[in-house]
Amino acid sequence: MTVRPSFGLAIVGLGASLAPLDIAVNVALPAITAHFRLAMGDVQWIVICYVLVYGSLMLVCGKLGDLFGHRLIFRIGLVVSAVGCAACAAAPDWPLFLAARAAQGVGTALAISCTTALAVSLYPPGRRLRALAAFSMIVSLAAAVGPFLGGVLVELWGWPAVYWVRVPIALLTLALSGLLPSPPADARPFDFTGGILVAAAMSAFLLALVMVQRPEVSVWLALAVFVVSLALTQWYVRRSHRIEEPIIRPSLFADPAFVVPNVMNMLASLAAFAILLLTPYYLMNVLKLSTFLSGLVLAVAFVAALAGAPLAAWLVPRIGRRPTAFCGVVLVGLALLPHGFTGATTPVAVVGLLLALQALGMGLLAVAYTDLVVDTLAEHDRGVAGSLVLLTRTIGNVSGASVLSALYAYGASGLGGTEGFLAGYRFAFVAAGGGLLVALLLSCAVPRAWFGRSVAPARS
Repeated sequence: MTVRPSFGLAIVGLGASLAPLDIAVNVALPAITAHFRLAMGDVQWIVICYVLVYGSLMLVCGKLGDLFGHRLIFRIGLVVSAVGCAACAAAPDWPLFLAARAAQGVGTALAISCTTALAVSLYPPGRRLRALAAFSMIVSLAAAVGPFLGGVLVELWGWPAVYWVRVPIALLTLALSGLLPSPPADARPFDFTGGILVAAAMSAFLLALVMVQRPEVSVWLALAVFVVSLALTQWYVRRSHRIEEPIIRPSLFADPAFVVPNVMNMLASLAAFAILLLTPYYLMNVLKLSTFLSGLVLAVAFVAALAGAPLAAWLVPRIGRRPTAFCGVVLVGLALLPHGFTGATTPVAVVGLLLALQALGMGLLAVAYTDLVVDTLAEHDRGVAGSLVLLTRTIGNVSGASVLSALYAYGASGLGGTEGFLAGYRFAFVAAGGGLLVALLLSCAVPRAWFGRSVAPARS
């Protein structure tokens, strides 16, 4: 049976929504902390173990999809996600909850690593950009719904509901996923040793970023873990030259025109994380908005990202994917910078407008950058391409928590109360927005990265 592309995209988007819906867990953190009687420092492991697992496995799972079928890996991921979410909701104690959370991370890596490839496979090559734009809109919508859904579920049924609600979503997607196309498995071999090296290197790198954020962990220990990740990466690179089919070809990163957009996507995600990290406190503690109104204002960011996707689909055929991605980064930086000049008297409408502009820029960047990566890698490596896009974003978010917290602490040092918060808030946003723009300016030293000939053909 041949499924209509739009319906197939809805199926893939429903499965992909399991990841952004995890934002609902943030709303449930106080209730989870109380239920398991945790110290505030321990609650971070709810996020850490999940991100470490799916971030370290992303590229490997994308490669598995390329070799054994994106639909198969997607469906396995849905099963594991459903089991992981149910186990989280029913966990009787904290250790089992963390184990279930790690299992959920495995399911997320398996499922979402193949979603970009599945979305693209539903449309002919000339409509790839439209598929990516529509897929990006679905994911942004799920991210916008997440905080509100989490608040309602916790209020009505308690914290386990934020996990239970995703079980039927995963199972429904699994039931419908049989309608998705399933090309035959690829005869290329899977590099098990290379997969272990990639997963271990990424795990060590992400763990080092997390350890830097924790004051009780020695900086030297974090540095040692980072050195281990570098050693594992070097081992993988040297070995990949002797392997017929590596997980991802290191030669891709020998071209600065490919490296620069990947780095800038990571830095844009890092800078934009300031909104999730600091703006909720600004809205509630400085502007004195209620929790509901604060969530409503923050939702503006995700809603505006919905508009960024079709705008990117319109721009790319006209000016090219690289200039469109460049414009997205510029808009993110220019929207973040004015947050450094806000205060207690700043109108909520102005804050909302800045959030919307930043999200619009991220929407432009997401679609154009994804199209660029998918176009650069071979067609039989579309799972790896989609995984690389997600991985750079994940690295940006994880490192953003560390870098932005340090910037905030530096700006607020020696001050207390609202004055201290505003000083740290302003410094962090000026550094994030200004730093992103400076990095973008420096990246122009490789003009091919942004202004090379990469104008896509007009999409129907």
